[in-house]
Amino acid sequence: MAFRSNNPISLVFPPFRGVTRRIILIALCVYLGMAAIGLFSPVLAGVLMSLFELRADQALHPLIWELVTYPFMGDGLLSVAFALLSLWFFGSALEEERGSRWLGEFFLAATLGGGAIASALVQVAIRQAPELVPQIWTAGLWPAVLAVLVAYGRIHAENPVKFNFLFTLKAKYLAAIYVLFYVGLALVGGDRFGALTALCNAGAGYGFLVLAPRRGFRVGVAERWFAVRNWYYRVKRRRAAKKFTVYMRKQGKDAPIDEDGHYVDTEGTLGGKQGRSANGRDPNDKPWMN
Repeated sequence: MAFRSNNPISLVFPPFRGVTRRIILIALCVYLGMAAIGLFSPVLAGVLMSLFELRADQALHPLIWELVTYPFMGDGLLSVAFALLSLWFFGSALEEERGSRWLGEFFLAATLGGGAIASALVQVAIRQAPELVPQIWTAGLWPAVLAVLVAYGRIHAENPVKFNFLFTLKAKYLAAIYVLFYVGLALVGGDRFGALTALCNAGAGYGFLVLAPRRGFRVGVAERWFAVRNWYYRVKRRRAAKKFTVYMRKQGKDAPIDEDGHYVDTEGTLGGKQGRSANGRDPNDKPWMN
């Protein structure tokens, strides 16, 4: 359990809003709903848990929605509470710096990508040596929390964090401790699939952090699309300008066109004094001229 701290003494609570708040509220509501269902019908609660937790033999097919739902299927009050608190402290810091859209895309990339990679690796391992992975299901927010913590340790490597309310250490060392813990759990622990899922979440999240634009893939794709669209219209304008030039030459007139496809008034026929036309418009104003 770790919290951000601006100094070794005070504990600073981050703002509770945006994507971080939505993830926490969804996880909390799902946990309380499953707890209530378990009181009245344990069988129904077990069926729902098996449908929405991450199962390596069913996540990729046919129960593909498990890749989205497994982070919210918490098991155990203390585990859920500490996971939500950790996500609140570190997730809100990333959201304040990178924005809500970026954090939402990061969370989906880490959970979806990590869950899919872990499920595929376990399916391969089961075919070769089934005894290596005795348990092929997992659930909870801790894999996503590890991904958020690794991203925070990468961005704010030198920032001090308070570990278990006892001592302070740098964020990069805290992230390394958690990663090594899950590596050991994957090698010798009982919940190897859960540890592998957490490590794959961290790897997928780190890949998103390195490869994705600062404002997220959605903004990056939109900017690339508009750039391609503008390039297409510039090409069309230049082609139309060439046709116009050929037409004017056939009429015995010269119609110079610049590289952007705009008409160039070399004789000053559009302007009066100071390069302006009779109605006061500037011929260099390209939006008016075109």
